[in-house]
Amino acid sequence: MTDTATVTRTPRAATLRKQEAILAEAERQFARFGFEGVSLDSIAAVLDLSRQNLLYHWPSKEELYRAVLDSVMGEWMASMNAITEADEPEAAIQAYVSAKLRFSRDRPSGNAVFTREIMAGAPRYADVLRVQVMPLLHADVARFEGWAAEGLIRRLDFTHLMFLIWSSTQAYADLGPQFSLYMGKPALDDDDFERARKLITGLIWKSLEVSGARD
Repeated sequence: MTDTATVTRTPRAATLRKQEAILAEAERQFARFGFEGVSLDSIAAVLDLSRQNLLYHWPSKEELYRAVLDSVMGEWMASMNAITEADEPEAAIQAYVSAKLRFSRDRPSGNAVFTREIMAGAPRYADVLRVQVMPLLHADVARFEGWAAEGLIRRLDFTHLMFLIWSSTQAYADLGPQFSLYMGKPALDDDDFERARKLITGLIWKSLEVSGARD
C-alpha cells in the first residue's frame, strides 16, 4: 500500500512543479514581450522542454496566457476582500494598501502582464474582469458608502478613491526600476516599500477622516 501510494503521489508532485515552472516562465516572458511577442517554443526552450511536453499541460498559447492572468487575478482579488471584511475603515485602508504593495513587490511580472492586457483593452480577459472584478469593486465602494452613512468617514467619490489606491500601489511594480534609478540603488528594498505604505495609507486616511473635513 505504501509503495503504491508513493508511486501515485510522486508524478502528481512532479507535474505540479513542472506546471509552476511553466507558468512562472510564461509570466516572465509575457511581461517582457507581450502576448504577441511570445511563443510556446520560446517558453519551452528556456525550460528545456519539448513543445509537445508543454502542450500536454496547456494546449495553446491562449490558454497558457489566460492561466497566467488567472493566477495573477486570483492573488490580486484576494486582497480586495480586505475592505469588505474589515470592521472599520482605517484598518481596511491599512490592510488593503499593505496587500497591494506586497503584491507589487513580490510579483512585478504578474503586474506587468495584467497592465499590458488592460492597456490593450483586455481583448483576451474582458469577460473575467466583468464577472469577477467589477462585483468586488462595487462591494468595496458600497462598504465605503456604508461607513460614510455611519459618519465614520467623509463622503468622497469612492470609486475614484479605489482607482487612486490601485494606481499608487501598482506604480511600485510598473515603475519600480525607474524609482530605484532615481534613488541611486539597484532595486527598491523592503524599507522603500514600508515608507511607501506609511505615506500612502496616511494620505488616504487623512482624506477620509471626518475631523479633517472642511466643507
